[in-house]
Amino acid sequence: MWRIDEGALGELTEGGSGVSDETLDLRMRSAKADDPATLVYTSGTTGRPKGCVLTHRSFFAECGNVVERLKPLFRTGECSVLLFLPTAHVFGRLVEVASVMAPIRLGCVPDIKNLTDELASFRPTLILGVPRVFEKVYNSARAKAQADGKGRIFDRAADTAIAYSRALSTPQGPSFGLRVRHKVFDKLVFGKLRAVLGGRGEYAISGGAPLGERLGHFFRGIGFTVLEGYGLTESCAATAFNPWDRQKIGTVGQPLPGSVVRIADDGEVLLHGEHLFSGYWQNEAATAEALADGWFHTGDIGTLDEDGYLTITGRKKEIIVTAGGKNVAPAVIEDRIRGHALVAECMVVGDGRPFVGALITLDEEFLSRWAEENGKPTGSTALSLREDADLLAEVQRAVDDGNAAVSKAESVRKFRVLPSQFTEEAGHITPSLKLKRNVVAKDFADEVESIYRG
Repeated sequence: MWRIDEGALGELTEGGSGVSDETLDLRMRSAKADDPATLVYTSGTTGRPKGCVLTHRSFFAECGNVVERLKPLFRTGECSVLLFLPTAHVFGRLVEVASVMAPIRLGCVPDIKNLTDELASFRPTLILGVPRVFEKVYNSARAKAQADGKGRIFDRAADTAIAYSRALSTPQGPSFGLRVRHKVFDKLVFGKLRAVLGGRGEYAISGGAPLGERLGHFFRGIGFTVLEGYGLTESCAATAFNPWDRQKIGTVGQPLPGSVVRIADDGEVLLHGEHLFSGYWQNEAATAEALADGWFHTGDIGTLDEDGYLTITGRKKEIIVTAGGKNVAPAVIEDRIRGHALVAECMVVGDGRPFVGALITLDEEFLSRWAEENGKPTGSTALSLREDADLLAEVQRAVDDGNAAVSKAESVRKFRVLPSQFTEEAGHITPSLKLKRNVVAKDFADEVESIYRG
């Protein structure tokens, strides 16, 4: 486990123009472990964003343990990483520092619209991103296969990959027949998908939101394992991580060395360790509330299994209580619905209402393909198709898939397709693509009311 001495961090380096060597040397020698290294603001999904004071101790404890835990993925001179998150986000900042610490080659992509070209050009051994990136890769591959008349082959290959990955988690492993099918589809499909991902990588790291078991098994089944982790700005990014050699799909892994996780009586995830922030910038009240009794109260709800793997089931503030008194954690069903190629975002509603509903936005890229394949007018948009019977039937299939993961009382009974996207510019989502539910609920209040009208 990485630990930080109390003395000066004389080995740190920094750059910048107009600073003399003497001044630079003095600054390096005077920096202590518990001095602030940076301020990173929270996503601000509810209320105003808060500035997290992250110290040199936080970054050294965090990055040192991440690089050590994932040593095969950070081999000096052999590995490279491609990052899709903004570096103002703590996850992006962690990757930057860890890449320098390893050290390995680092590339940053400001926009995932040209994702395929960037992957082909940089050819990373490791990819960092949020679940939406990996959903895009899957949906793009499936849409291309359908356009080429090979949709059934792709679906059979995907089912084989998922079954193969699930079998890897069993004592007996994949059967002989499954291994044969997997080998055939590796030549027909999986190898081509790995080539699209750059052709050199075997691993990716996903954070910020749940990936979902289906996608997790799909990617591991094609030979490109996506490792999920869990953390917050306050924990300097990851506090738990799936070991590269002992992955449990569906969980966010085990606590990193030096990180302690426990579950409170009400199910809230509590954290302790050197990687935690020292407080919120100029906000003593919020700091005292979050850092109580030596533990950071995350606001997330989760469970720990017998092997110490953590599963996150939702946010305390996002729990919906229906008029019938049923507690609903939106994340589970939202993630399943969002896995459909046509769906860009999904937000479950129903607090104080008689049943659960959902607001759904459409993925513009796949909407145009769907419209063409289904004989809709050229230039059709979400606005023009939101009441189209064929489109609503397709979205209903996505909702039905989501409902299959929850109880009847938690299932979505009605939904509304919105005419526009949730955007960062409009304040609906954060830079890391988390929903600002209060803003969405306010801006689309009429759409919510229409779900329950009559």
